[in-house]
Amino acid sequence: MIQCAKWLAYVGDWFYELTLRLNRHFNSLRARLGLPYWSLSRYLKHKVKRAVSYVGDFESALAKEAKKRGADGVVCGHIHHAELREIDGIVYANDGDWVESLTALVEHADGRLEIVDWSQRAPAAVGAALRPRVATETVNA
Repeated sequence: MIQCAKWLAYVGDWFYELTLRLNRHFNSLRARLGLPYWSLSRYLKHKVKRAVSYVGDFESALAKEAKKRGADGVVCGHIHHAELREIDGIVYANDGDWVESLTALVEHADGRLEIVDWSQRAPAAVGAALRPRVATETVNA
């Protein structure tokens, strides 16, 4: 992923360096107040890990419930990350969101599911897809 988006690595590095600088100033103030050292970067890493773990637990719980009810799969859209995968024999589909990531879940006529990512398409094609189609048929009364 980092190879595909080097800018993400640069932003991550910049944010990490900023966090370390803020942490130094913050702990300097804490020391003057007689408070112990506290790591901002450790706190943030813990929060991110907990969020990722929560999402994973949520997806597993959905698949388990679908299996318990005899369903073949589950479609979810609240978590804004588009994904189509199998969890313990259950199809897990998350359509992502149209507003931020321009993703959608499509069911083909043969029942096959697919994630469509319009951000990967040419700008002209995306613009054309976003324009509403207007019927030009004339009705004689």
